[in-house]
Amino acid sequence: MRASQTFIATLRDDPGDAAVASHRLMIRSGLIRKLGAGLYHFLPLGLRAMRRVEQVIREEMNAAGALEFVLPILTPAEVWQQSGRWDAMGREMFRVRDRHDVWNLLGPTHEESFTLLMKELLQSYRDLPKNVYQIHTKFRDEIRPRFGVIRSREFVMKDAYSFDLDEAGLDRTYQAMRIAYRRIFARLGLDTTPVEADTGAMGGAASEEFMTPSEIGEEVLLLSESGSYRSNREKTPVLYPEAKRKGRSATKESEALERVHTPRLKSIEEVAAALGCATRNILKMAIFRAEQQLVAVAIRGDREVNEIKLKNHLGVGELAPAEASEISAAGVVPGFIGPHGLSTAIAVVWDRSLDGDEEWIVGANELDYHLKGYVPPAERASVDVALARAGDPSPDGAGPLKEMRGIELGHIFKLGYKYSRAFELSVLDENGRQVTPIMGCYGIGVNRTVAAIIEQWHDPKGIRWPISAAPYEAALISITRSQTELEQAAGLYQAMLAAGIDTLWDDRDLRPGVRFTDAELIGYPIRVTMGKGFFQNGEIEVQLRQSGQERKLKGDTASLAKQLLALRAELYSELERGVEEAMRV
Repeated sequence: MRASQTFIATLRDDPGDAAVASHRLMIRSGLIRKLGAGLYHFLPLGLRAMRRVEQVIREEMNAAGALEFVLPILTPAEVWQQSGRWDAMGREMFRVRDRHDVWNLLGPTHEESFTLLMKELLQSYRDLPKNVYQIHTKFRDEIRPRFGVIRSREFVMKDAYSFDLDEAGLDRTYQAMRIAYRRIFARLGLDTTPVEADTGAMGGAASEEFMTPSEIGEEVLLLSESGSYRSNREKTPVLYPEAKRKGRSATKESEALERVHTPRLKSIEEVAAALGCATRNILKMAIFRAEQQLVAVAIRGDREVNEIKLKNHLGVGELAPAEASEISAAGVVPGFIGPHGLSTAIAVVWDRSLDGDEEWIVGANELDYHLKGYVPPAERASVDVALARAGDPSPDGAGPLKEMRGIELGHIFKLGYKYSRAFELSVLDENGRQVTPIMGCYGIGVNRTVAAIIEQWHDPKGIRWPISAAPYEAALISITRSQTELEQAAGLYQAMLAAGIDTLWDDRDLRPGVRFTDAELIGYPIRVTMGKGFFQNGEIEVQLRQSGQERKLKGDTASLAKQLLALRAELYSELERGVEEAMRV
């Protein structure tokens, strides 16, 4: 492609609303432009980069035996009502009503649609196993889209769904996908860590996220020192020393309570400072609205509630912190909430951090007062709804946990029978009996992966693409003064294309410095400068963007194209070595 025939829409200044490197550089280098909150146009360079990422994904999925489909983005509501997720998905689901007064949705994922389709296509055990996928647009009405295409409302995702005859078959497919994912991300130059994850509204059993380390990552990962345990913080159980309950009676609890005046002290830290105790000696209550029910979580003062664990424990589709007005309407005083004398209209969930027979400081459910000496009822049922953190014991016993932030790029699930049973999908086994296939689900955020590559591979000058994901493998910058020199530049450009090097020829009528700056900003892996040195003695200058190495090559057009092709092969070989390393982990 000649630069004069496409859009090189670079900007000199950073966009005002870009808070992270990938967002800033994708706009400045002319990959994307913003339309609205969480909505982005992909320009030619950005689309080429995304297509390169898609191609790596497609090659590995196909090599693993998966079959590519394309399903409609718009899905009838009745399909999701049959699976039970029409209500469970919450407000992220974008619902639309058509001219026939029929409800539909813009698919955030396609378990329902693929299962319904496969119900028509699968007849016998001979048709199994099958792994089907698409690379297609999705939509989620994010409450707070941010970081450019890392968390956008409309996005491209590779979603795959496997159908196996039994659990042993699912295990094989799941492991094949796990290997494929390691290969995909390594081929794209990304360092990823698979961690245990929550299945959420997707349902199912085993689940892993593929995370790339990043300071801007919204996910917090917890790892043991040895790396033997790796999990998303939302999934990690919190372990406490074993503690036994003596079982005091409720009467004794009430009689032993000491009422303490704590005027205007609402936070845990303020109360602890005033009463001369640690925050861990205070029992705090966090109130949530779980669909139509108010739920209070009783938890140790130095711990935080894990809303994912709480949501899963309650089995609800929607969960959010209760508003102060809701709390007051329930007869509770915000800032002074406690379990003693709490309204029976509010359900209480007891966290395991309170296990044992300690006495606690609690809110008195009365303005400006707390109570000392509270002991929770012995017959309570305790559950783990606390957020794990660095320093907690590793669940596998391998020492304390440490934190790492990351961006989720892929997620694989063992879905089980949730969807195949909901849609009554069955096949005949070898004895002629009806059996229900077991399913798996495997997703990769494509445009998020593009952004993650930039987050991992950039410097103050711009993007440093791995050659497998770059919009063009090479850029030829010609500095010519005559028609004859221009024709010679065109000859090298054609020779590079003929050699199989995906090349952009920057033939724009701009100063060389502007074109060099654009090349560094956009981040072409190989930059070829053809100027006076070539026209005098056949020498070109080559810069490798990732390493910063500069080389000089000499020869006629055919020889130079051959040397550049060998250089291209070197860059791909470096990525292949990364794949081999990833397979050893």
